[in-house]
Amino acid sequence: MRISFSLSIGLLVLLISCKENTSNTALTSETQKPNVILIMSDDQGWGDLSINGNSNLNTPNIDAIAENGVTLENFYVQPVCSPTRAEILTGRYASRLGVYATSAGGERMNLGETTIAEVFKANGYHTAAFGKWHNGMQPPYHPNTRGFDDFYGFASGHWGNYFSPILEHNGLLVRGDGFLTDDLTNRGIHFIEKHKSEPFFLYLPFNTPHSPMQVPDIYWEKFKNKELTKKYTGVGDEEPEFTKAALAMVENIDGNVGRIMEKIRALGLEENTIVLFMSDNGPNSWRWNGGMRGRKGSTDEGGVRSPFFIQWKDVLPAGTRRIPIASSVDLLPTLADLAGIPLETQKPLDGKSLKPLLVSEEENKWDSEFVFNHWNGKTSVRSQNYRLDAQDRLYDITKDRGQTTDIATRHPKMRDSLKKIKSDWLADVKADLVVKGDRPFTLGHPDHEYTQIPARDGIPHGNIKRSNRYPNDTFFTNWISVTDSISWDVEVMADGKYEVSILYTMPEGSQGMAVELSHGKNLMMTRIMTAHDPTLTGMENDRVPRIESYVKNFKPKILGTLYLRKGRRPLVLKTRYLPEKDGIDVRLLFFKRVD
Repeated sequence: MRISFSLSIGLLVLLISCKENTSNTALTSETQKPNVILIMSDDQGWGDLSINGNSNLNTPNIDAIAENGVTLENFYVQPVCSPTRAEILTGRYASRLGVYATSAGGERMNLGETTIAEVFKANGYHTAAFGKWHNGMQPPYHPNTRGFDDFYGFASGHWGNYFSPILEHNGLLVRGDGFLTDDLTNRGIHFIEKHKSEPFFLYLPFNTPHSPMQVPDIYWEKFKNKELTKKYTGVGDEEPEFTKAALAMVENIDGNVGRIMEKIRALGLEENTIVLFMSDNGPNSWRWNGGMRGRKGSTDEGGVRSPFFIQWKDVLPAGTRRIPIASSVDLLPTLADLAGIPLETQKPLDGKSLKPLLVSEEENKWDSEFVFNHWNGKTSVRSQNYRLDAQDRLYDITKDRGQTTDIATRHPKMRDSLKKIKSDWLADVKADLVVKGDRPFTLGHPDHEYTQIPARDGIPHGNIKRSNRYPNDTFFTNWISVTDSISWDVEVMADGKYEVSILYTMPEGSQGMAVELSHGKNLMMTRIMTAHDPTLTGMENDRVPRIESYVKNFKPKILGTLYLRKGRRPLVLKTRYLPEKDGIDVRLLFFKRVD
């Protein structure tokens, strides 16, 4: 269901193959190009699958990808969401890409990078991303300007409601349809059906089991009274209800993976479709994870080891497990190599093609090199057998996956060697040198009609505050004085006229609040006359209490038309008149180019 923005007439109405064989035969014709479906879960641990030994849940459809394809036993991602996604998209370490945070602009990849979508699109593929993007909202950071023909989902780091929430479709706000992961899968199935006769690249970055812990009743009922047979035993306390909710969400993912696989089989596409499944980081709580140390946010094994299964029927050897290390930077070159398409990027890649490892039985000849994990000033390095952690402690992962015994004093040469490798890598990628504020938020990309400027990216002044300390899905509230204001560090990319709307709430008695929006010398003023004071929502669907912001049903209102000049200036929202009661709560500003 679409949220119709008829801004031009002043109305804003919110409606609630022939394929490659194992001898590496080159692909030679357009019809031979394999489709690619990359499925990635959000905050799912390596241990959140029945195939990896977790008897608390059952994931037959994800397990089947492993059973019908290749498992990489030592596949690594980064400790949190946005860096992993950036590496998948570019084949380059996130520390090179300017990704220094998960919100407020730090999640964006630098411009001038070549993405996996651009590579496949340049070679005749239809490209789509349905789900959580988390690498930039405003064009040219938006997925539509990063090579994806079609985008449906949300660009933020997390979302406040998973049942028919407000999302976006190619920049335009829309209303979701049902439980979000199911909805994203529906979009994916429609995309597959639409392009069944043409090569396609489908990226499905699901939003679960990231909090808030919401899942349909049919999945929750199975777990809410379930006795957990596999439990976390390390440092830290497991919250059983959170674990149950997470595992219920994973079983929902598994059901949706089954729907995708059923569709490609029904359409006769399985033999010409590469399917991958992975997660973006370690688990988002202390729960069973194969005895590994660390969870989401950690550079230890438990924070960065991801399940990784890749299937290409009759091409990749079914039921095969490979031991050598690999990581998210390897996906772009690997998929391009498997698809037989040329790989031309603006900058050199850190990853390399895993095709020889996937198709060859001689994995001992594979040159594994190193995998680097970095986040929040902490870095660890993984060789084929060892991990040097962020405190320069050394572990033999082949014997001690849980990192319980530091062997650095017994192997000082190995420790010193890995310390130097780590130091050289940090100097090479210039980790942590990105300064917050160096990159403004962009507005008015000349090739993109819509731009969202959310509260997440703004700065409150005076009494105004965020609805929650985690910015991603917040709104601004507590506007109680005429001296209060909100500003955004904005760079307008092209001169132009924009129709501006606001998503707001307002209590009764505050009607008539006068708002002014300015960018440099250009400004507009209007009054908001309609009260709209919905209650907070989201808690009614939460299986366990959340730490993020609850949400509201915000009302759209057109503020008017504003002419913006190219250049970097603060975008400022303030008031000239405030009634006795509180002013508006602000979720986002929405700009539509009208000239």
